[in-house]
Amino acid sequence: MPNPATDRALAGPVLVLNGPNLNLLGLREPEIYGPDTLADIEELCHHTAAEYGLTADVRQSNHEGVLIDAVQEARTAHRGIVINPAGYSHTSVALRDALAAAEVPVVEVHLSNIHRREEFRHFSYVSGVADAVICGAGAHGYVLALAHLARLLEGSR
Repeated sequence: MPNPATDRALAGPVLVLNGPNLNLLGLREPEIYGPDTLADIEELCHHTAAEYGLTADVRQSNHEGVLIDAVQEARTAHRGIVINPAGYSHTSVALRDALAAAEVPVVEVHLSNIHRREEFRHFSYVSGVADAVICGAGAHGYVLALAHLARLLEGSR
């Protein structure tokens, strides 16, 4: 008989990937992105992942190729991906293709509501390959994304 506590503990790591300019959170346009720093969000992700028996491997890069390399690594090293692709949401077919090939659940998260912003932000290449999209909830969006990813992982066993 399955033991939920044991099964959760065996869930393994998930990748939380943050794209360009998110290293400036707390400084850059806090009226849009909120007061939380990337360090605050990293701590939140570690705490939230632990609540679900997961570990969070939290990374950030301003470089598209580094993000793609991390997604490719996740195919074998992680159970799922939470990604805030930031500006690459609207421009990177290559990141979208890497996520499509990842073969793990993907949840896209945005701090701001991209649909209430400039028109060019309304479209995300990543959304088409994500299992879920969470936007406009600020840093709490990461909590929601990790909770949903955990639910997807529980369903995949």
